[in-house]
Amino acid sequence: MDYFYQFYNWLFKREHTGKSTAEARQYRVVATTQAQEDAFDIVAAKGPGKYSGFLGTIAHLVKGALGAGIMSGHVGFMKGGLYPSLVTSFIAGSYIGYCLYKLMSSAQIIYKRTNIPEMNYPDIAEAATAIFPNPKVQRFSVFFRHYLDVIICMELFGACACYQLIIARTMKQLIEDTASFTMDIRLYLVIIIIPILLICMVTNLKSLAPLSIVGNLFVLACLALTIRYAVQLNPSFTGMRPTTSLWSYLEFLGMSIFSMSCAGVVVPVSNNMKQPEKFGFVMVIGMGTITALYILISFFGYAAYKDGCVTPITLNFPLEIGPNILKGLIAVMVYITHGLNFYQPFHIVWFYIKPRVANKCKLSIYKWELIFRCVFALLVSVIAIVFPQINNLMGFLGAFCLSNMALICPSIIELLVIWHRPGLGRFKWRLWKCATLIVVGFAVLFVSSGVNLYSLVVPAKAKETATTAAPPPPAS
Repeated sequence: MDYFYQFYNWLFKREHTGKSTAEARQYRVVATTQAQEDAFDIVAAKGPGKYSGFLGTIAHLVKGALGAGIMSGHVGFMKGGLYPSLVTSFIAGSYIGYCLYKLMSSAQIIYKRTNIPEMNYPDIAEAATAIFPNPKVQRFSVFFRHYLDVIICMELFGACACYQLIIARTMKQLIEDTASFTMDIRLYLVIIIIPILLICMVTNLKSLAPLSIVGNLFVLACLALTIRYAVQLNPSFTGMRPTTSLWSYLEFLGMSIFSMSCAGVVVPVSNNMKQPEKFGFVMVIGMGTITALYILISFFGYAAYKDGCVTPITLNFPLEIGPNILKGLIAVMVYITHGLNFYQPFHIVWFYIKPRVANKCKLSIYKWELIFRCVFALLVSVIAIVFPQINNLMGFLGAFCLSNMALICPSIIELLVIWHRPGLGRFKWRLWKCATLIVVGFAVLFVSSGVNLYSLVVPAKAKETATTAAPPPPAS
């Protein structure tokens, strides 16, 4: 614990002054009445700019959720069982959507109370705690920010490890289909380290961002092919397990949250809205679309390949010219998405590290940045090499990181914001509501992340446990 405390102080405290790297941000209540809050125009305070309309915001929200997770949904359904997976996917999508809607509702109240028209997720957490009327709670404002920064970095760096595993798995199948040899997946992960380092060195995202839109078209192509193969291979949609073991279901639970959560993009997407007061409608349509796409690709993928499902779903497609080209294109687009995804967590880490290396030796800040980009890219590769079980890695990230970001922290922030105004309501119903959501979030966090972490650390034993507990598959 002493080493951890020393590292925390080194990373989050400035030299000599002992002040936090976040201390320059001073949050205070400016609008002291409801009328003053209502009079503050968020969009007008931000000034002129290019803001997204209603449909554009929905498109950005859906695009932010589509990624590696949705390409593993069919394996999640295989683990969870058909009926529990269908019901849980709908409930989880609604639950996540509601919590993220309350997050942005709370954020807009904070914007009005502080007269600051725009913040990121950690800013919102820090501000909500800093303006709470109790000084004992205010003391934890910077810690809350640091906690969220760490969770966001874990989730996004972990997602990068999943991207590397998708690329390596695709390479392995395409190469070994025509070659006379086989190699361990870890060797393919080692082979792609140099290309990964190169894409992580890109500091200007403007050249990569348009290509991510093209990648979403490939995801839709995967959905179309999945439906086609499901109808072709299993027209009666039989042979799927109705239920499985509790262990496997908990693995699925984390995977489903990982696949459907858009917690990482919901704040910037809302901040860029022309009419932020309509964000509730955006969440209903956006999360409805995300949930529907996830259920569709998961159901048809499981129906087509049953207990032979693997991640990503493209690996289930036949080894023919057309599907193979799509597999290669998906791998290329995942590679580009890796560069985009790497930027945000590194930007957070670099914010804290930069003051530590400024004026050190004779290296410029730019060279220091490249060095640390290389270091963190290598760390992500090491994670992928040590834990190549991509499904359990996604499950852990979903259960641990995204339960925090999408389920627990939004309810904590809402409670901090409404405590003083408008209050807890009759019989303190708002307190009980937030407490219930937080308890459920922690239950998912501890139980599902524990199961997936165990499966990562002891994969052979976990597989044996899940197999012996599961019922035999039904006859086709």
